[in-house]
Order: sequence, then C-alpha cells, then structure tokens
Amino acid sequence: MSNTQTTKLVTITPKAAEKVKAFMAEETEKPEFLRVYVQGGGCSGLSYGMGFEKASEEDDLVIEENGVKMVIDSYSVDYLKGANIDYIESLMGAGFKINNPNVTKSCSCGSSFSTS
Repeated sequence: MSNTQTTKLVTITPKAAEKVKAFMAEETEKPEFLRVYVQGGGCSGLSYGMGFEKASEEDDLVIEENGVKMVIDSYSVDYLKGANIDYIESLMGAGFKINNPNVTKSCSCGSSFSTS
C-alpha cells in the first residue's frame, strides 16, 4: 500500500508542475505519477532522477501538489526532505532544478551532490 503524506516532504513549483503535466500528456502510456529519486553515482556521490510511473510501489511515499502526484521510494526520502522542484528557463537552456537543503557539496553539473 502506498503511504500518502500530508506534510510536504518535497514541493513542486506551479511552473514545474505545469511542465510535468504537459510532458505526461505527451506520453502514450498515460502515466499517473512523477517519480523523484536519489541514486548512487555522479561526481559527488549521489544524483537525482525523475521519471514517470503508471502505479506506485509498496514502499513509495505519495505526495500531491499543484495537480502532480509524486512518488518517492523509501531510500530517497531521507535525502529529499525539504527539497523543492522548479523549472528554470534561461539563455543556457531549460530544465528541472531540485533545490535541496540537505546538500553539503555539489558539483558544477548541478545533478550530483552529497550530504553530511
């Protein structure tokens, strides 16, 4: 059974939520969830990942904000507490950015980090 949390573990800005919903609408499989996760790797030891899912897993935490249902696995929960997902558009390009208060060190690629 998925666990729905009422306090916000991870937040998503309205702009990022609109982009997620637009990308989901383009998918032929019609996903229901945005999976946000942390995995080992990258220059600083950990890296972020995001993808679409049709269903949640048993150990997933389900969060809904700005019309987007996000799922986070039990491993990633501790690394993502208080994180905010935004969508940035600049001259250098556009993409999702995760602002994470738990990060103690990151590298210039912006997707690899470590915590204390």
